[in-house]
Amino acid sequence: MKDIIIDDFQNAVSESLIRHKSILDIMTKLGESQARINRAIAKSATNCGCIKIDVEKQKLPQDCSLEDAAKILSHQIKGKLCDNCREVLEDEIGTELYYLAALCEALNLNLFDVLLKEYKNVTTLGKFSLL
Repeated sequence: MKDIIIDDFQNAVSESLIRHKSILDIMTKLGESQARINRAIAKSATNCGCIKIDVEKQKLPQDCSLEDAAKILSHQIKGKLCDNCREVLEDEIGTELYYLAALCEALNLNLFDVLLKEYKNVTTLGKFSLL
């Protein structure tokens, strides 16, 4: 069922692509959407203040196992997205998915197959799939 939804999404994107059908348009719009996600996160911290990005070097003990590292390391975010910031980010991530599906369509790739392949890599390699 989920593969049908992803395939339907990719097909809908393909049918809606008119203005940005060129691979160059898709590539640049994908890059722009990534920047807009980054900007929305930054604005959540700087303009809204619903989250705080508390970044410092993350310290791990020398004898730390991978299991322990997963428990010790954090996303370095304090707080929770407010409803407005969450909505903005969901919209921006949706746009990112749109152009990702468009890229797959332009290159004759199936988004679900790409997702499934990555899922298999992550579940097979687990903590060792450190990218």
